[in-house]
Amino acid sequence: MRSQLTLRLTVLVPVLLVSASIPAQLPLTNSARALTASSQIGASSLADAGREVASIAAMSMRSVVHIESIHEGRRGDVEETGSGVLVTSPRFQQPFVVTNRHVVADAPLGSIMIRLSDGRVITPRAKLEDPESDLAVLQITDPGIPAAQFADSDNLDIGHFVLAMGSPFGLSESITLGIISAKGRRSLELPGRRRVINQDFLQTDAAINPGNSGGPLIDMQGRVVGINTAIASQGGGNEGIGFSIPSNLVRFIVEQLLDSGRVRRGYLGVELDEQFDHETARRYGLSRRMGARVTRILDGTPAAHAGIRVDDVVLNFDGSDIEDETDLINRVSLTPINKTVRLIVLRAGQRVTLNITLTERRGTQSAIPAPQVPGNERYENVALQVLTLEDGLAVQAGFAKGQRGLLVTQVPKGEMSLKLYDVITEVGRQPVNSATQFDDLVAQHAGGPLLLRVTRIVGEQTTDHLVLWPVPSAE
Repeated sequence: MRSQLTLRLTVLVPVLLVSASIPAQLPLTNSARALTASSQIGASSLADAGREVASIAAMSMRSVVHIESIHEGRRGDVEETGSGVLVTSPRFQQPFVVTNRHVVADAPLGSIMIRLSDGRVITPRAKLEDPESDLAVLQITDPGIPAAQFADSDNLDIGHFVLAMGSPFGLSESITLGIISAKGRRSLELPGRRRVINQDFLQTDAAINPGNSGGPLIDMQGRVVGINTAIASQGGGNEGIGFSIPSNLVRFIVEQLLDSGRVRRGYLGVELDEQFDHETARRYGLSRRMGARVTRILDGTPAAHAGIRVDDVVLNFDGSDIEDETDLINRVSLTPINKTVRLIVLRAGQRVTLNITLTERRGTQSAIPAPQVPGNERYENVALQVLTLEDGLAVQAGFAKGQRGLLVTQVPKGEMSLKLYDVITEVGRQPVNSATQFDDLVAQHAGGPLLLRVTRIVGEQTTDHLVLWPVPSAE
């Protein structure tokens, strides 16, 4: 059950302070005239600023969405609420929704409800997730609502005004005004979530509360400069310290998810000193704590090939000074694979320049269901790949628990009869529940077309279709 929120509303009454009343019959002095004119100009400027903020808010709020999702927990259904923003990018003109992963994690597509600014409620047709950054992309059919644009978050300075938008405590279309309080906040422990790798948060005093997660941080041009994700609070509510993922990081993650369904992160191949402090830095001849000290080199990695050594202190990576080990991890993981970059390290009191070509980080996993699922049978040839469907995979793909068959995880280019994420339930009028069965039936019909019954999600409905699949000839 959704808990009810009781709000105590306090009316704030503006107070005008006047030193003394001026008798109507006495003429105003020059000083009084100047003060009156100055007050009028100030009031006019404030009114103009208010109208400008209101215009930006009205324009931007159209792209903000409210999200509710339901997933199964240990004690029954768990409901999550949060926010999101409808955006496009120069590379992907089709609108999509960006939110925090924890808002929609573990929820099947049919249990994710996106409430648009015009009151419509839609469900996504696909969900792409990146646990390492706590970001998710919900692919939707174009709703015909203006989408927001990303801004360059590197151009933000401390003190810039920003608007935080979303649905705090379920109160949709809420807006708060604040400034950028700090940049490059790292090593944050996000309650209830794994520690994310890409940490480079914006800090803002714009009020962010539970329910704002996934909503946008907007600049004074109405562009997205961040995705609100966490607060520092002793009581669980806003205390003036909120954190947003900067838009440049968001765009990097989102575009990789849309390109390939996962994020490919750069990999260096070192272990770093998490206790590298001011005193240790002084022993290395540094005036303050800076850089990242290497404590171990892993064999066969880019670091080993480039000649990095234990006790090297990485001071600069690809032209950017390194503040600490988290800063280095963040910059490496966001560097394109196979790019050669320049490192400046402090070695035995001397600065040494190294060139290093990054590979993909070990352990990177697909953000969408992949065919290589441990314990699941798989069939594949050059034309088709399918995977035995089980409850966990069925829910992730948007089907109900108990749905059985073979999930299509890859179709050949140009194939029109089958679609990605179809579930094959019959082959040649015979029920099929395993990749072994499918393999046997395909072998019996090699070289000829095969009638398949598939279950497919169309819009919000699950439908059955009969398709002819041209079985490839046996080699």
